[in-house]
Amino acid sequence: MGNRIAKVTLDGEGLRFVGTSNSGHTIILDDGAGNTGARPADLVPLALAGCTAFDVISILRKKRQNVSSYSVDAESQQMAEHPNAFTRIDVIHVVAGAGLDPAAVARAVELSATKYCSVGSTLASGITETRHAYRVTDTTTGVETAGEVVVLGPNLDPATPAAAG
Repeated sequence: MGNRIAKVTLDGEGLRFVGTSNSGHTIILDDGAGNTGARPADLVPLALAGCTAFDVISILRKKRQNVSSYSVDAESQQMAEHPNAFTRIDVIHVVAGAGLDPAAVARAVELSATKYCSVGSTLASGITETRHAYRVTDTTTGVETAGEVVVLGPNLDPATPAAAG
């Protein structure tokens, strides 16, 4: 799959951002005050639900299951204190159709969760290293300054990050 690039750009004076995905599609991100788009944390369970949904419906279609409707509910819980990390996400696949085989549905869900869904695998593994850095340009002088701030993961407590090195 290689590298993927996501970008968010401030849009106005509030906390509204326009996010652009690797594929070039855009999404609006906002806070409760502006309320013109999804909150960033909303995207974590949404990404998980979407990723597993792609897998499960593809597998069920290959198994020739007659699916007439399908949705995925992802209910999440976050820590009460900052950084409000996710502590649990319950993913429920709601499938309807004539003559559906519950075992086929269960197997499709299992394959997605354990083999195919990159979002779920990332969340469950704890292997992701995240590096935070900055690049500042002084528009008066044109001088650019850059630096690395902090490295998180793998398997670190989000409340106690390691310093960048």
